[in-house]
Amino acid sequence: MSKKVRVGIIFGGRSAEHQVSLQSAKSIINAIDKDKYEPVLIGITPQGEWLLNESTLCLLNQDDPKLIALNDDGQPVALLASANKGEVMNTSGQAGISNVDVIFPVLHGPYGEDGSIQGLAKLANIPCVGSGIIGSAVGMDKDFTKRLLILAGLNVADYELVRRGNLSNELIDTIENRLRYPVFVKPANMGSSIGVSKADDRAALIEAVAKASGFDSKVLVEAAVVGREIECAVLGNDDPRASICGEIAANHGFYDYDSKYIEADGATLSIPAQISEEESDRIREISKQVFTTLECRGLTRVDVFLTPDSQVYINEVNTMPGFTKISMYPKLWEHSGVSYSKLIDTLIQLAIDDFRE
Repeated sequence: MSKKVRVGIIFGGRSAEHQVSLQSAKSIINAIDKDKYEPVLIGITPQGEWLLNESTLCLLNQDDPKLIALNDDGQPVALLASANKGEVMNTSGQAGISNVDVIFPVLHGPYGEDGSIQGLAKLANIPCVGSGIIGSAVGMDKDFTKRLLILAGLNVADYELVRRGNLSNELIDTIENRLRYPVFVKPANMGSSIGVSKADDRAALIEAVAKASGFDSKVLVEAAVVGREIECAVLGNDDPRASICGEIAANHGFYDYDSKYIEADGATLSIPAQISEEESDRIREISKQVFTTLECRGLTRVDVFLTPDSQVYINEVNTMPGFTKISMYPKLWEHSGVSYSKLIDTLIQLAIDDFRE
């Protein structure tokens, strides 16, 4: 019998998307093929401590997305950069507690989706699911994402960049004259719609920028794009595939954090999206172009707006999208013929293949 591949599933983390990560990890751990893979569970607390729970996922209130939390009973560990690939050691210095063959960082937002964990994996000489340092970093930073996509000739919503503390009256005048209300205000480095607000006037704009600045020193103020919200999942390395398209229609305002993870009726998901074949093919091709432009690997979800005159504007890019069984990325692949368990298997193999190359 061949040896099982030991997969270090890393979840939690220091970002504001900590709870989303716990939900994603729970789904992956339940669905991973236990005949082929041996999960090694490493939870990161909101304070940044790594805790090893080799055989049992230690989550509190795991059925409540508002209260789900990481149990801190695990053994404090660190990933060791050494000749022994994937060595996990006790933080007191005792090495050899566990070894992993590949890591699956189910981490969303800063300190996980931004190149941080990817750099650590590279130093530790171990395969890592998803994009590498460059793809993760530029995919996380919405400002750099837009700059690169504009250079590639792709449409994005017009925007102004605001650095923390620099929202002058002159800049507000520029926003009002060039972008016009309503505008959407969001942290440059955050996902899951955390810190995102819609502003309809000057007072709301000032409040929204202050809110977003609590999550990042860079804030984007984007022009509103009137259109349907379409999402496409991309899978692969050098020759990526695009899933069928899905549509999200928020039932209460815009598609914010609560709509995604808390409210049972927060949004209506339509898979496949009820759009023309030509529109679907174009969005799928654009999604693959986004993937290659940003040097993505493994997986990425591309969110676009489809306007009434069939123009496509890229809204956001997620290099480690939500991965619960009801999240759009796995659901899009499920409707494209790739089961949740097979998707996990494919992503792990893509990481191993990329590492070997």
